[in-house]
Amino acid sequence: MQKQVSFGEANRLKFPEQVVIALAKDEAGKCNPITLGWAMQTSISPPMLAISIGLGRYSHDVFHRAGEFVIAMPSADQQAETLFYGTKSGRDVDKLEAFGAALAPAGEIEGVLLADAVANFECRKVGELLTGDHTIFVGEVVRSHVNEVERDRLYTVAAGHTMGGLSRGVSP
Repeated sequence: MQKQVSFGEANRLKFPEQVVIALAKDEAGKCNPITLGWAMQTSISPPMLAISIGLGRYSHDVFHRAGEFVIAMPSADQQAETLFYGTKSGRDVDKLEAFGAALAPAGEIEGVLLADAVANFECRKVGELLTGDHTIFVGEVVRSHVNEVERDRLYTVAAGHTMGGLSRGVSP
């Protein structure tokens, strides 16, 4: 049996959900990370990933102007880093420098990878779709990376709360 409730009440049941950190360079060439809960795979061939960013965010303009970006799946060890990138604005601070993130160079695009992440995906932007108060940015994955050290993946378990989980997925 089902009962009708508000969208907000029903939407609270979505947890746990994945969390990602997306990075793109701004007009000055500074790499700006943002923590996002809304990310998904949109195609297998070619591989494509999508993220959704609110219109009022500084990162929205960065990703709108950028032709490429990285999507990183943070590890459980990156809980503080993930929170930092989600609560600070790149308009006010160079988030990578301020946090002192461990970085590695991207190989196919002009950008950086988060060295402690479970996985990083280098993407070339192939589309944008305005969806109400957010824009979906779609990127074709041009290079993928996994951490050489098996690490637990970070998930959001409730608004503002995270936990570690499976790092390499579950075999069928």
